[in-house]
Amino acid sequence: MWPVERIGGTGLKKPRSKKPAFAKHYPYYLANRPVTAKTVLDVLDKYSGKRAARVSYADAAVVRKAIVAAHKARPAMAAFPPDKRRDVLEHCVRRFEERAGELALALCIEAGKPIRDARGEVTRLIDTFRLAAGEATRLGGEVLELGISERTRGYRGMTRRVPVGVCSFITPFNFPLNLVAHKVAPAIAAGCPFVLKPAAKTPIGALIIAEVLAETDLPKGAFSVLPCSNEDAALLVEDPRIALLSFTGGLVGWDLKARAGKKKVTLELGGNAACIVDADPGASLDHVVQRLVFGAYYQSGQSCISVQRIYAHVDIYAKLRKKLKAAIAKLSMGDPREEATFIGPVIDEAAAQRIESWIDEARAGGARRLAGGPREGTMIPATLLENVPQNCALYRQEAFGPVATIEPFDDFDAAIDAVNDSDFGLQAGVFTGQLSHAMRAWDRLEVGGVVVGDVPSFRVDNMPYGGIKDSGLGREGVRYAIEDMTEPKLLVIRG
Repeated sequence: MWPVERIGGTGLKKPRSKKPAFAKHYPYYLANRPVTAKTVLDVLDKYSGKRAARVSYADAAVVRKAIVAAHKARPAMAAFPPDKRRDVLEHCVRRFEERAGELALALCIEAGKPIRDARGEVTRLIDTFRLAAGEATRLGGEVLELGISERTRGYRGMTRRVPVGVCSFITPFNFPLNLVAHKVAPAIAAGCPFVLKPAAKTPIGALIIAEVLAETDLPKGAFSVLPCSNEDAALLVEDPRIALLSFTGGLVGWDLKARAGKKKVTLELGGNAACIVDADPGASLDHVVQRLVFGAYYQSGQSCISVQRIYAHVDIYAKLRKKLKAAIAKLSMGDPREEATFIGPVIDEAAAQRIESWIDEARAGGARRLAGGPREGTMIPATLLENVPQNCALYRQEAFGPVATIEPFDDFDAAIDAVNDSDFGLQAGVFTGQLSHAMRAWDRLEVGGVVVGDVPSFRVDNMPYGGIKDSGLGREGVRYAIEDMTEPKLLVIRG
């Protein structure tokens, strides 16, 4: 391990003198083994735009081989004992802790994630694998009393959960460690072989995870991690040997579901999360501002539960707006490797141009920019707008960038209605000091999760996480993912 010192709030360690290693070429993993291919994919440093590394690139034939290997591995994975599954996951926890500096650096480079945020994601990677290790030996069932009438006297039933079979996973660029972890770790705990396609823009974190898994005694064919094109990944959606498809990404997920046939499908497709700040927010405005700034601009707003819409009561609107403007002005934008950086680059130039165009459209429709400024390549300053027209993209769609809107309300139920006026429904935040308002929000908000006293960007890795409407289908969170990856099997005994 590198010489280290503790980093406040992350629980991880950072290099004191030496720099962590960063490889120049990463193999893909086919049926547990590394493969160096002739076809390669360039991975760019998202801040400099220069090539940072190359990864081996799989084609459709390799994807097919991975599916075949995983299908053959089903009996061995199902028979792989729970304590050994736990041991594999605990090995990963230890190795991720040892390689924390390398993992954080990879995130910083391939995703443009500020280094402090990168360390936080490594912490969550470790948390997720640790949670899965605990669940691996708790896959229980229940005893059923079948004596419900004279006909069934003497019969007893019991269930246990068994793996569904081969899983295919497709993950996005914004959390290339933890969103991979939320699929891979539960699959191992459940006893499911899997094939993973990581995002082409950020594949390195997933390949490091695969490198660690290759150190274990998982059965041959238990896992494959394959950077590949969307076209070649079609097999992961359509092949009937796959029992479950888990996709995190954009609205294309609904098309994947339509093509998936009979397999189970879970989708996490994002949102345009809102936060209500009541007249009595239940906390100081300074605290509310600190959390709103974090929620809206953390990792440049590239989070499905980033605060995009803020609704503030008229009694505190002017004061909150003033404090937000002042706090946003203090955010440091620049090189994500620098400790002071809060706003780094968005994932690429196309994303930056789209976000800029949405801001311009809103301003052309009458919105007023309270904070922010011109785009600089892939760098977009933290932006706050008011009077945003409700028919423009910035209000209706997922911005996925460092931009938020704010508007006043004078009736709490009207604020709830405004939040619900969306095609998305992932999470919402509510700052209120009134229990009745908190409970009304929980009752009426059309979202998968309501966070009272904080922003919708709050997530703990054992929470049930997912949404309704266009935000997706099903729930992640280790135990909830394991439930999707297993099914009950019944035994009936006549005494």
